[in-house]
Amino acid sequence: MRVRRWRASTSSARPPAESSKAMSRIGRKPIEIPSGVTVEAQESAVVVKGPKGMLRVPLPAGIRLEKQDGRLLAHRDGEELGALHGLARSLLANAVRGVTQGFEKHLDIVGIGYRAEMKGKMLVFTLGYSHPIEFKIPEGTSVSVEKQTHIVLSGADRQQVGQAAAEIRALRPPDPYKNKGIRYTGERLKKKVGKAAAAAAGGPAKQ
Repeated sequence: MRVRRWRASTSSARPPAESSKAMSRIGRKPIEIPSGVTVEAQESAVVVKGPKGMLRVPLPAGIRLEKQDGRLLAHRDGEELGALHGLARSLLANAVRGVTQGFEKHLDIVGIGYRAEMKGKMLVFTLGYSHPIEFKIPEGTSVSVEKQTHIVLSGADRQQVGQAAAEIRALRPPDPYKNKGIRYTGERLKKKVGKAAAAAAGGPAKQ
């Protein structure tokens, strides 16, 4: 009788314990507080204010903050909070950067006749559909359009800026054959071979 032996996966995914240790190391890193930035600890949250606005960051139970020599330190009450420790520190660091430098996302519109323009607080797209598409710009996010085909989103909240960019890209994702649509600037796309081109090359079209 053949015996099937189980073999551990050789994938690069980290075990939960190792991942928790990595996040714990991140949590111990101090956060520099630039001039003009204030950090106020409230019940279950931290309010970060700076030149570019104000952000409220949730603070998990068991995570404490300490200000020391112009730096912010995050402490945890138990070893089991290692993952939350690292997450809280990362969110706070992003908030500090957001209210001082801000975050940006760039998008490009590719396709004949495809374009975008600002109309008040709306971003209006022409993307080859029978009607224009309106996108409401979230509060706290700024948008600029260059030459009707390049969009720049900026704001203090990294997650909000990233979410807005993802929603805009989803309005007309890049076509797999001609790559027409909305893409992140610098995004690498793999173009599929059409049936006619594949037939001419003597091979089957990719599904």
